[in-house]
Amino acid sequence: MYTTMLNDMLKQKIAIFKKNKRAKWALTAFLLIFIVSLFSELIANDKPLLLKYKGHFYFPIFETLTDKFLGGDFETPADYKDPLIKENIQKNGFMVMPFIPFSFNTVDYEIQTQTPSKPDKTHFLGTDDEGRDIVARVLYGIRLSVVFAFLLTLFSAGIGIFIGAVQGYFGGKIDIIFQRFIEVWESLPQLFILIIIASLFTPTFISLLLILMLFSWTSLTAMVRAEFLRTRNFEYVMAAKALGASHLRIIFKHILPNALVTSLTFIPFILSESIVALTSLDFLGLGLGQDYPSLGDLVRQGKDNLQAPWIGLTIFVVLSSLLTMLIFIGEGVRDAFDSRRKS
Repeated sequence: MYTTMLNDMLKQKIAIFKKNKRAKWALTAFLLIFIVSLFSELIANDKPLLLKYKGHFYFPIFETLTDKFLGGDFETPADYKDPLIKENIQKNGFMVMPFIPFSFNTVDYEIQTQTPSKPDKTHFLGTDDEGRDIVARVLYGIRLSVVFAFLLTLFSAGIGIFIGAVQGYFGGKIDIIFQRFIEVWESLPQLFILIIIASLFTPTFISLLLILMLFSWTSLTAMVRAEFLRTRNFEYVMAAKALGASHLRIIFKHILPNALVTSLTFIPFILSESIVALTSLDFLGLGLGQDYPSLGDLVRQGKDNLQAPWIGLTIFVVLSSLLTMLIFIGEGVRDAFDSRRKS
């Protein structure tokens, strides 16, 4: 019966969310953009999608073919823009290039003008000051930022919800100790710590994720703690204790579902904050290195190249659109879980 009631409540919330057209279209657009970015290698790449050479088929985006294998002189990975390699492929087969023949880190040495170059038929949104295609960097950058934000939000929310649940359920000394620890932890200068870490080594995707997670898990703790403090003395919780239910069962089965209703409304907003955090750190040079496609690096490119307004306009539209969609989604989720609203 409990599961049936939960499913009925969830269906009601989804129906309310669907009535919010702005949130519905924002979710559809966000998912579409994210799904497209997942296939960035198939859309923007300097390697062929399919290569037929001397009667055999190859997929260079999944396997590395050497320059010597394709008729060159070196054992290095093949450069498919090399005139010699292209001529050998045309003589012995064919290759199918992606719609955008540049990856996020491909430098176009054939540009005839000074970089950053203006948008043209080859580079639809122009290039940055290193000759890299902006469309490709945006595609890969969106995927990196959203995946990073999803992981950061997932792990941070999980840790914060668990600690808040323990605080609120047990109360007493456990609650006081955790509260004092959180107060001290939140007072630490996060930016200074990141500066020190960045001066020691270049952060990677995993290390930066862990560093930000250390400071972001507190976002939901207070909310979950308050919900557990409110509900831990309700009759159904006391009845579960009287029947001999374990603390973990009471926490995760009887109280946590109610606390999650409130927490879920903040997830899209935390997601947008995570994207902003990564972009800001990359812009300041404290985030990911040059080996990663970064939206923050494009922000920096726009600031450093005011004579190339297409860079600043592009990253402004991309970031503002992503964050606006997440805000609209968050508002839709918040309204759907508002107890005063009915479907």
